Amino acid sequence: MLDQVLESELAPLSLLEKAARVLGAFEGPQPRLSLTEVVRRSGLPRSSAHRILDQLVRLRWLDREGRDYRMGMRMLELGALASHHNRLRRAALPLLHALHEQTGQLVHLWVLDGAEVVCLERIGGSDTTTVPSRVGGRMPAYCTAAGKAVLAFSDPADLEHVLAQGLRPRTPRTLIRPLALRAELAATRERGIAYDREESFRGISCVAAPLRGAGRAVAAVSVSTGRGERELARLAPAVSACARAVWRELYGRGRAGRAAAAPRQDLEPAVSAQAMDNMMGWLRFSEWM
Repeated sequence: MLDQVLESELAPLSLLEKAARVLGAFEGPQPRLSLTEVVRRSGLPRSSAHRILDQLVRLRWLDREGRDYRMGMRMLELGALASHHNRLRRAALPLLHALHEQTGQLVHLWVLDGAEVVCLERIGGSDTTTVPSRVGGRMPAYCTAAGKAVLAFSDPADLEHVLAQGLRPRTPRTLIRPLALRAELAATRERGIAYDREESFRGISCVAAPLRGAGRAVAAVSVSTGRGERELARLAPAVSACARAVWRELYGRGRAGRAAAAPRQDLEPAVSAQAMDNMMGWLRFSEWM
């Protein structure tokens, strides 16, 4: 056991571990640190600390003012994003469980990130589908019901970004022509529901509804099924009701108002009507990794 501890202590640090030490040096009440202070707090050689600091400044994780460094806008942006996603997940979780119990199918909560959707939550599905999804996993937005649900109610620049990445076929039914995808998104806006008709995985169809009020979508709730496309029409009203209930939980009346109005009777019928973790996780998406 002691040999293992000594070996771990002597093993060279990875780039991620070094970056974590540099960013960890900024913990505490002092908002600005010099290179010397970062070296002292991180325990890294001066040359390594200086090189990583420069990379973090270029990536906007840190700002430099003269000889001092401080947390940059990218850290603030991702901190706000993580906080929003945690709040979204907390609000959605009981309603996602209710939707799973109602449908008996795999339920997801997704958010758009660039040309992909990221899974914030997955409920059920182990015995009913073969979708290889996981919390934190990513899928192309153009061939998923959730991605299309969000893109249909997003800034047009988001769709252009997706198209610029290319529409690669994942199955014979994937929409790979920009005109076809645009037409599908237009239809999604009309009906308020998006479909994946075996476009991501053979034998798996999905239906998704956006989380939105009168403006852009912030996320999407989806249900996946291996029972064929005809099942989607039956599932759609329940998915739409769940998305509306999550939106009300997020942006409707305050907690006190909901408690006074018996929230169990306000939120659950909407579903039953048709029945970052930490900040360092984001480092793996940076170009310098």
